[in-house]
Amino acid sequence: MFPNKMNEAEVYRLYRDYVIPSYQREPLCLVKGNGAWVTDIKGRRYLDFFPGWAVSGLGHCHPGVVRAIVNQAEMALHFSNNFYQPYQAKLARTIVKASFPGKCFFANSGAEVNEAAIKLARIYGYRTGGRYQIISFDRSFHGRTLATIALTGQYKVKRGFAPLPQGFWKAKFNDLESVKKSVNPKTSAIFVEPIQGEGGVRPATAEFLKGLRKMCDDNRIMLIFDEVQTGMGRTGKLFAYQNYGVTPDAMTLAKTLGGGIPIGALVVRKDFADLLQPGTHASTFGGNPLACSAALAVFETIEKENLLDNTLKMGAYLKEILKGISPLVKEVRGAGLMLGLELTKEGAGIVAEARKNGLLINCTQKKVLRIMPPLTITQKEIDLGVSILQKCLN
Repeated sequence: MFPNKMNEAEVYRLYRDYVIPSYQREPLCLVKGNGAWVTDIKGRRYLDFFPGWAVSGLGHCHPGVVRAIVNQAEMALHFSNNFYQPYQAKLARTIVKASFPGKCFFANSGAEVNEAAIKLARIYGYRTGGRYQIISFDRSFHGRTLATIALTGQYKVKRGFAPLPQGFWKAKFNDLESVKKSVNPKTSAIFVEPIQGEGGVRPATAEFLKGLRKMCDDNRIMLIFDEVQTGMGRTGKLFAYQNYGVTPDAMTLAKTLGGGIPIGALVVRKDFADLLQPGTHASTFGGNPLACSAALAVFETIEKENLLDNTLKMGAYLKEILKGISPLVKEVRGAGLMLGLELTKEGAGIVAEARKNGLLINCTQKKVLRIMPPLTITQKEIDLGVSILQKCLN
């Protein structure tokens, strides 16, 4: 039985019988994607303004990424990290040249590279006086492993998993005084998202990030940015930290980095890059030739198609028209094509209504609609998406 010969009811039955129900799935079975559009098993098309949690940041099945994947698949899919391979080397150089002088470690997801960053912070602290505590922030989100949910500042992801790994302290986002009260002789790192995605699309202020940088410098603490969602052009800069003039000591990337193929990267400043020696950390599939080829194609596409300029232009246009879309909208915030609409009511019903009308969006923190279309989005597609959303809101 081939998937394209199945009907919707059969797919739902197989999920019910054989797939662990760890996701709250919407009643929609997708089979195809192209650009900003996806098609369900019945042949109906939807405008996707939240493509794979920003994984498909260049749109679905971008031709350049698909071509790179096909070409590499004919050569090799996987080599052990016990050996050298050219695409991983080239990708590491590309990331470092685009960000800050340092080195890269590759894994398969944002949670995995955040785990790697936690271990980096721990080993740094161990070598500088037995420090181990990591400060993160309320409403933050860093992954679903035990360590990353301990790092995350939302109780809902922790419920039922105690006891969690220790050594994680929470401070208030955009509140330097709160951080100062949390820093102590055992603090080894501060872990922050430049824009909190799952936390309600809440941007850090420049004053806050600059204050964190100074605090870390003064206390020999690592400053780590989680750019899993904000990285790779989402805010109009290749990396969100470049909007602030604040360079972290380490940065995590994933989602759009692979254009649809699983890959994550930990980028570490030269001063700290050699702390993870053989035997301290590893990833079997991390940095395989297929994933690295896809990521290189993402970098090439962003540059060739001027997608940073498009993100700034379309993001400003989208943000402006969203401001007057409905009396239900309390605030529009974010940067580039990472926008959040905070509503005066809960948004789950609006997400469902938008889906029925052919638009896919997301709701977080109960009242914040997340609007994150691909960096390739056109004005015509934005106008269509906003018209659907306005209909659902009003």
